[in-house]
Amino acid sequence: MKQFLYLFCFLLALSCAEKKEKLAETTLEKAKRIHEDVITIDTHNDININNFTDSINYTQNLETQVNLPKMKEGGLDVSWLIVYTGQDTLTEAGYAKAKENAMQKFEAIHRLCEEIAPDQIGLALTSSDVREIIASGKKVAMIGVENAYPIGTDMSQFKTYFDLGARYISLAHNGHSQFSDSNTGEADGQWLHNGLSKLGEEAVNEMNRLGIMIDVSHPSKEAMRQMISLSKAPIIASHSSARALCGHSRNLDDEQLMMMKKNGGVVQTVAFSSYLNTEKNDTRAAYMKSIYQQVADSLDIDWYERSQFSSLTDSQKESFMENYPKVLKVGKELVKNKSDAPAEVNVADFVDHIDYMVKLIGIDHVGISSDFDGGGGIEGWNDASETFNVTLELVERGYTQEEIAKLWGGNLLRVLDEVQAVAKNLGES
Repeated sequence: MKQFLYLFCFLLALSCAEKKEKLAETTLEKAKRIHEDVITIDTHNDININNFTDSINYTQNLETQVNLPKMKEGGLDVSWLIVYTGQDTLTEAGYAKAKENAMQKFEAIHRLCEEIAPDQIGLALTSSDVREIIASGKKVAMIGVENAYPIGTDMSQFKTYFDLGARYISLAHNGHSQFSDSNTGEADGQWLHNGLSKLGEEAVNEMNRLGIMIDVSHPSKEAMRQMISLSKAPIIASHSSARALCGHSRNLDDEQLMMMKKNGGVVQTVAFSSYLNTEKNDTRAAYMKSIYQQVADSLDIDWYERSQFSSLTDSQKESFMENYPKVLKVGKELVKNKSDAPAEVNVADFVDHIDYMVKLIGIDHVGISSDFDGGGGIEGWNDASETFNVTLELVERGYTQEEIAKLWGGNLLRVLDEVQAVAKNLGES
């Protein structure tokens, strides 16, 4: 009996000590612990093939918002590297030119993982790969395709992209493609397909068959509606926020968000300032316009407004995106201590969108993305080295470790698993 009492008292004391220790844990300490424990996945990071060479690459702390040193510093485990190609005419010549560019980006990602830094980063094709690579102490690369335009009309190219590692594809970008209308049609009310083309319908079926996640961040609302109706698997929005909080056509309205919930998909909230808070973004952008131009001039760099982007050549776009973070960094330093500088869109604005979507569609359908090196970045999460700040904001707002794990990657990996399970079933039927 005495031994039982001693044991009971010991366990009670141990429990009290653990509770006391937990009570003593600060918010910062809790956030650090959670950030270390969960898998952190950013589903949209653009790349420039010039940063994947023997002499210039992601093992170095380049001016890019994402690279291996920044991922390690910020505790970002998984970066979805994007095969993005600008759109030309819907002709065989246009498709051929775009295909060459897309293949160069696939090759660059494989070069990073297989030749440049195989000891530091591995390419994942499944959720199991993600966990195994992280367990080995390495960072993870995954591949998303922003715009299926380079596929042309050759449906066998979806299998080629899959074999090269693509695990999500968007059927349109900024402009109607041969597969799908784009959200950009809202500006003038001009549509090419009124949703999906016949080729787009075939693409949905093919992606289901292969196990590629369908990305609806750029296609039109009607195209999204048709994709959900046709798809046998959940879909994703790889980098979109809530339209109720920011009325940009790239964001999803409440009806679309509810469609995502019913479909079982996930919306990856994006840290792109103009998609988070229009008023703050526009006020800040107007103030910074002349500052950035002065910086670009001093560095002898061609500088363009975002509105000019669609009219640039591919080489101009690549040069602009390569120099973009450099000019922004210098510009922000110049105005850091200026009292009249308007506030930047920040991590709090970003998590406001997470809060909104979690309340509307549930914790299982919301995720996180940045659009780094493609225009994304906000105060507090301006590159991968600052990734922890997102976790800290989530902890400060009362999210639990289980909820944060879902937001940072658990939901996305769940959808990937379900998409691949559908593909397996279709293959067996």
